[in-house]
Amino acid sequence: MRRILRIPASAPDRHDMAQELIQTQEQQLAQQQQQRLTAQQVMVVRMLEMPLAQLEQNVQAEMDENPALEGEEPDFTGDRTEREADDSDGDDDFEAEEERKEREDELDSALDSLDRDDRMDSSNYERANNNDPDADQEERIYGNTESFYDSLRDQMREHTLTERQEMIMEYLIGSLDDDGLLRKELSAVSDEIAIKEYMDVSEDEIEHCLTILQSFDPAGIGAQSLQQCLLIQIFRRQPSHVTSLMHRVINECYTDFAKKRWKRITERLGLSEYTAEEVFSEIRKLNPRPGAALGETMGRNTQQVTPDFVIDVDEDGNISFTLNRGKMPQLYVSRDFENMIDAYRQNPQSMTRSDKEALLYAQQKVSRARSYIEAIQQRQKTMTDTMRSIIALQKAYLTSGDEADMKPMILKDVAGRAGVDISTVSRVCSSKYAETPWGIIPLKKLFSDAYDTGNGEAVSTRIIKNALRELINSEANGKPLSDIKLAEEMKKMGYPIARRTVAKYREQLGIPPSNLR
Repeated sequence: MRRILRIPASAPDRHDMAQELIQTQEQQLAQQQQQRLTAQQVMVVRMLEMPLAQLEQNVQAEMDENPALEGEEPDFTGDRTEREADDSDGDDDFEAEEERKEREDELDSALDSLDRDDRMDSSNYERANNNDPDADQEERIYGNTESFYDSLRDQMREHTLTERQEMIMEYLIGSLDDDGLLRKELSAVSDEIAIKEYMDVSEDEIEHCLTILQSFDPAGIGAQSLQQCLLIQIFRRQPSHVTSLMHRVINECYTDFAKKRWKRITERLGLSEYTAEEVFSEIRKLNPRPGAALGETMGRNTQQVTPDFVIDVDEDGNISFTLNRGKMPQLYVSRDFENMIDAYRQNPQSMTRSDKEALLYAQQKVSRARSYIEAIQQRQKTMTDTMRSIIALQKAYLTSGDEADMKPMILKDVAGRAGVDISTVSRVCSSKYAETPWGIIPLKKLFSDAYDTGNGEAVSTRIIKNALRELINSEANGKPLSDIKLAEEMKKMGYPIARRTVAKYREQLGIPPSNLR
């Protein structure tokens, strides 16, 4: 039996009522392809991003947390067999060995301190009277060890932030260039956090944290452009008539300011000659590189870098390399846990509830230990394959050490040769260093785009940037070259690049425009 609902024709909203009563539900079947990383893949990805020093800490933390994961200290003296024999004598020998190591560490520390004090005391008088040029270097090494980023993190802790905001703030601080500016779009930062931290962060959240970062000292830190950097510094000043005019010059006349059109600015703002000179004089006191200024106030200390690769070049020009293991032990699964699992499996019928719980615990820890060891091995293989490809592409530069021999190379080139994904190469080269006969270099230095010089020859953009830096460094005092003049001089040197390209490379090198040099 079917019921029929009749709607009176006289109802003024007859059509609307019918539409409300007649409702349809549609079910659509859509096929989507999604790629999800397993826990093992996530572990490998995170390890690839870690430099050696951070990996050592991660390994130690994993060993402390997982009793089924044990490690044997790397042997540098060749007496491994003798030590193993000593260790097999019992707990007393183990405690004696640990005590001996502690005494050696304390002695080494005391000798290092004594040697440092002697060198500093003996050179104090000479530095004070002879202005020894090495004094600045010693001050950097033995003076204040707080870094540029440590200072910003200390200021971050003074604010009440959520764990999510702290993560965003940490990433923003790590993304600042040497000038202390964030030369990235917020959308790019959001994408990077999603890839590296596996966290979906909106641009509004990033902008909120960036606003807090821009309140840090020195003024101008975290600005996204030179104009914003100067405006932040002006905003921090005491309000006055001159400060207001400075703000108008940078905010309303920035194009003329960047091109040093002082007369046009004076006429546009209706300033007297005296007032204009006072305003321009105060603007020149602003710092276009607040990050560099912070580095100087923090003692200009050098940061110790631990190379992840050691590259050697023999007399015949053959290149070889090794992975630096540092103090990372050789990992293996605990025999005690494996024996425990075997013992429980031999008598499954007689297992009590507590025995089953112990077996489950042991199996989880052993499985975790094996996965961790496998991730370490996968990291080493990937880094080895990647470095082998980099050496093949940059053999000329690594052999001579001359940047003129550096070939254009991008992530795609290395990924194709190593047979891995581009993102994998990016993670391998992130925050990694290589020790070469020509010094310790960051791996990212080996990457650069290709630029066509017009005669069919492609050169590395790094070579062009170095030529541009040398050209600017050779400018006459008080007569800096404009970007147009720099483009003309670069063309004479065989690098026909446009003015906009000069400006882009100059900003990437952290060099201010001519009016601020």
